[in-house]
Amino acid sequence: MKLAIVTAYPPSKVTLTEYAYHLVKQFRKNQNVTELILLTDRTEGAKDLEFTEAGCKIVVKECWAFNSYSNIFSVTKAINQTKPDSVLFNLQFMKFGDKKIAAALGLMLPLVCKMKKIPNIVLLHNILEEVDLGSAGFTSNKLMQSIYGFIGTTLTKLILKADTVAVTMQKYVDILGEKYGATNVKLIPHGTFEIPDEPDYTLPDGPLQIMTFGKFGTYKKVEGMIEAVEMVRKSTGLDLEVVIAGTDNPNVPGYLAKVEEDYKHVPQVRFTGYVEEEEVPVIFSESAVAVFPYTSTTGSSGVLHQAGSYGKAVVMPDLGDLALLVQDEGYRGEFFDPTSVESLASAIEAIVTNDSYRLELAKANYKAATAHPMSQIAEMYLETFQQIIDRKANN
Repeated sequence: MKLAIVTAYPPSKVTLTEYAYHLVKQFRKNQNVTELILLTDRTEGAKDLEFTEAGCKIVVKECWAFNSYSNIFSVTKAINQTKPDSVLFNLQFMKFGDKKIAAALGLMLPLVCKMKKIPNIVLLHNILEEVDLGSAGFTSNKLMQSIYGFIGTTLTKLILKADTVAVTMQKYVDILGEKYGATNVKLIPHGTFEIPDEPDYTLPDGPLQIMTFGKFGTYKKVEGMIEAVEMVRKSTGLDLEVVIAGTDNPNVPGYLAKVEEDYKHVPQVRFTGYVEEEEVPVIFSESAVAVFPYTSTTGSSGVLHQAGSYGKAVVMPDLGDLALLVQDEGYRGEFFDPTSVESLASAIEAIVTNDSYRLELAKANYKAATAHPMSQIAEMYLETFQQIIDRKANN
């Protein structure tokens, strides 16, 4: 199969680049893929294709840009030129832009493929029905939220024109079926990027590292985490370091710089900045606890799957999607009330003061992460494409 993937791709800073990298890594090793065509956003640096394993040919066509109104035309042109057998879209609603028209035009591309009779799957990482628009940084205005809701419903109907829409949580399958009458939605788990050998779960000498990882400033806020760790230091006397790994959310530039300035009086708070792919294992393996300082969720958490793959205990907000993911996939963690710093402090303290409990959580999460390696996820996509191809052949 000659497979095209429409996605942002490293070194792009647009969302879902890391997920694309790991999907590509697995697709190229699969014997059923003869060529991969990456239809990516334009970046200044070269695309990260330094794979060591043997694999199929990869062609990169940089054919779209964030917030460009011409993406629907430029990506269609690239599809016409490369003539793929199938197209996979790695999407969330703001993939092509945070301006409404630019975002909407990009999301029409699966319909274009459908009209051109090219088998296509949309991997939809979130659905607006499950996004808290205020917390996630879209808008807090009630009227605007209603407008976004209408736009979201319209865009969802567009996306559902794809041959198959893959979502990472059963709840999303249920909602899209009930609200839209969709029968072409399929659960394909998020998957775990890398499955290292089982760790020995020991921690480096020095302070216990309380780590968070991601893009911050919208629904991921770190102030409460810093304050919670301060509280744990005072109550336990433990040597704790706060590690904030990652960058600003593109919607909130300057957020982390302001936090760093506001909390410069707090000792042992480290801001790593952007974490290169090869540094991710180090960040996770050295941490005692991975914290999810979220005020809302927008889908299945890639960071949770990463934390599991490195055998980490986690502290999570007691919020819908994360709680469901734990239930569905077997992850375990200490939960906290996202509106309470005291609750977060208690959750962190429960783990750092009880090493046997930390190990219990860490081992459970490693087991959950190994259940869905990305090689299995890639195979599920290829099987779904074959089902689409067979169905079209019989019609």
